[in-house]
Amino acid sequence: MNEELFLNRFIENALQEDIGDGDHSTLCCISPDARGKAVLYLKQEGVLAGMRIAEKIFRYREPDALFTAFKKDGDAIQKGEKAFQVEARIYTILSCERLVLNCMQRMSGIATLTRQYANKLKGYKTRLLDTRKTTPNFRLLEKEAVQIGGGYNHRFGLYDMILLKDNHIDFCGGIDKAIEKAWAYVQTVKPELKIEVETRNLEEVTKVMEAGRGKVFRIMLDNFSPAQLKEAVELIGEEFETEASGGIHLDNIELYAQTGVDYISVGALIHQAKSLDMSLKAFFD
Repeated sequence: MNEELFLNRFIENALQEDIGDGDHSTLCCISPDARGKAVLYLKQEGVLAGMRIAEKIFRYREPDALFTAFKKDGDAIQKGEKAFQVEARIYTILSCERLVLNCMQRMSGIATLTRQYANKLKGYKTRLLDTRKTTPNFRLLEKEAVQIGGGYNHRFGLYDMILLKDNHIDFCGGIDKAIEKAWAYVQTVKPELKIEVETRNLEEVTKVMEAGRGKVFRIMLDNFSPAQLKEAVELIGEEFETEASGGIHLDNIELYAQTGVDYISVGALIHQAKSLDMSLKAFFD
């Protein structure tokens, strides 16, 4: 995926969605050549994310816009602080205002929740992963927010890794058959693709270990209890990477990390995050 192209297309489509045939609220009362300044004020504490995106949105609309950052992505923020100041045509500021706020509020909410999860894993070898439980056409920004908060990205989409989940395995006719077909596909179509297999119990873990040696790089352990996960991790050893998923939240994530699992994936990082409150206000010297 060409990230820059995708982001430019996202900004173009999002602005068109909002502006339509014109920002009539601005057109009716502001001179086209009038310039102004605005400041983004932070109204909640948390972790800031989306500064890079905000600057890009303003400069997509007006390449010479002056963007002055007071904070950076990943900073801990407090209510009342300023994130940035932008100086540009007032048309630019007002037409970009809502898109900038929507992106930054959403991204900062995700980064804040991710930081809470990541802090729980300090001292353990386990790394925190996101999932594909994302908002359509907003995935790039949501996954960037996870990284800003201290997490790591799982696959971005269906194209950059093979993950044989329960439905793939059941439709294919079993773990052995699914692995063999996936391995043959990789060799002939896209050799750089890695293969991960989801398991639901220890019996399936054993099957993957037997059929996947030299083919599978990671075993996902789905909806295992901490005790079951510990047993599975010990069984697998260092032969495959391990990933725990399902039913993991802030109150129990440390119990899962104590098993020595390599990764924990949490869809809630994105789909349960609450946006942080911010406002963009006109600024006068």
